[in-house]
Amino acid sequence: MREKYFSDCIKVLEEVGKVIIGKDDCIRSVMAAVLAEGHILIDDVPGVGKTSLAMSFAKAMSLKSRRTQFTSDVMPADITGFNMYDRQQQKFIYQPGPIMCNFFLADEINRTSPKTQSALLEVMEEKSVTVDGVTRNVPAPFIVIATQNPEGSIGTQLLPESQLDRFMICISMGYPSLEDEINIAKNCEKDYEKMRMSEDVEAVIDGEELLNIRKYVKEVFIADEVYDYICRLIQATRKSDYIQLGVSPRGTIALTKLSKAFAFLDNREYVTPKDVKDAFWKIAPHRLVMSRRAISERISSEMAVEKICKGVKAPGIKRGLKK
Repeated sequence: MREKYFSDCIKVLEEVGKVIIGKDDCIRSVMAAVLAEGHILIDDVPGVGKTSLAMSFAKAMSLKSRRTQFTSDVMPADITGFNMYDRQQQKFIYQPGPIMCNFFLADEINRTSPKTQSALLEVMEEKSVTVDGVTRNVPAPFIVIATQNPEGSIGTQLLPESQLDRFMICISMGYPSLEDEINIAKNCEKDYEKMRMSEDVEAVIDGEELLNIRKYVKEVFIADEVYDYICRLIQATRKSDYIQLGVSPRGTIALTKLSKAFAFLDNREYVTPKDVKDAFWKIAPHRLVMSRRAISERISSEMAVEKICKGVKAPGIKRGLKK
């Protein structure tokens, strides 16, 4: 059964790859985060395919999806839903918000107010929403992919650390290579609309199968030496002179889960140090708050992560890493 689930995951990657050209690493990272029960933040400039990537995944996994374009006038009730009085029944009836779905796309999340941004906190962490004192669970599986424009863009405001920490990974798609952009230009007339709407993407799994795949991902083995490596990487972020605020224990859990997902996507039943290092690059940079020294020396969070990866020794590959 594990081989079948692995094969189905590869099919999902292939379907998304029909729409998103030349971004295999981004596609694989999003897939790993989905398998690890995490939420995804895509931070990049407009027009590089952030929304298309998200909607392609929703269609390939046959999930009920909703999309909200965040603007300054979007209110929390526009996300969580609200109660409306029904005269015939003489009581208040809950009107579900777009968050009541399997796959929620929060487009340009940093263009809305902090009050609305915080409406996502409970549902991302607890997988439930509370309206007028009544708590309701969202459907399972539940995945949030949020997109944001880079800091400094007109009309944007920074997400607070508490919000950023709830995203398992933060990725940047970047501009396409010359070869990929030539292919995009050649096919723009006949295929752009189909690509934008993800019409070429076929559903290869459903929500129930995704939940079963997640169970297999949880069973991926991690040796004690690798657990030690995971925690030494995390501890290093809290001891660096360049970092004012390091990775939280929630980040430790995210690193562990994502490492298992990367191992599963490589068709392995055990985690290697390379899986951990690959996952660390995805979960760490957006969680770090850089110190004044780092700012003065122009040390970015990515540069700090690179220094930590070089400074923390990885365990050797040996039989002890396997079950």
